[in-house]
Amino acid sequence: VRMQADGQLPPAERRNYKNIFSGLYRIALEDGAHAYLAGAAPTVVRAMVVNMLQVGGYDVAKTSYKPHISGVPLHICSALTSGFVYSVVTLPLDTAKTRMQNQKPLPDGTMAYTSLAQTIGQIARAEGPFSLMNGFGPYFTRCGGHTVFMFLFMEQYKKLADTCYPKAIPPQSPKEQDTLWNRVQPAGNGQRVVNTNTLP
Repeated sequence: VRMQADGQLPPAERRNYKNIFSGLYRIALEDGAHAYLAGAAPTVVRAMVVNMLQVGGYDVAKTSYKPHISGVPLHICSALTSGFVYSVVTLPLDTAKTRMQNQKPLPDGTMAYTSLAQTIGQIARAEGPFSLMNGFGPYFTRCGGHTVFMFLFMEQYKKLADTCYPKAIPPQSPKEQDTLWNRVQPAGNGQRVVNTNTLP
């Protein structure tokens, strides 16, 4: 985070880490080992919110869109919806996290940002609430693109796994066996598997 933000700082304020190992060494030397965990709380909160909204949002969107579209278009629309929602909710958290990780001690030795809620509130008061959404376009491009490709690959993998490893039919009563007899086919290993092409 610091190396990425260094180029945006005035030359006098840049840290000029040579590489990641130099950065890690100088952080411990200049700021103390505790600086490695700067912004740990917002990072954890953001990760929790991302997973909740990304996975849960995809399932909700998929269920809502399923009566209207199917297949890959369904997966893309659901993933885009999920990515958009989680981008809107997590960008303020990401902004606060970056500010906390990139901050320097004030002249009196204290830190300007001390917690997630305090950081978000201070940014909103000093720069306006909409400043928390600065950079939404690139952020959504990254998060939405990642979400679309992740769920597209997941759906195709599930489809491939279902084809390669069909579920074996559990033992049935004689009546149930008669009902399902025309819906099963030999699996080649002594079992019979569901022929999904014949299911309603």
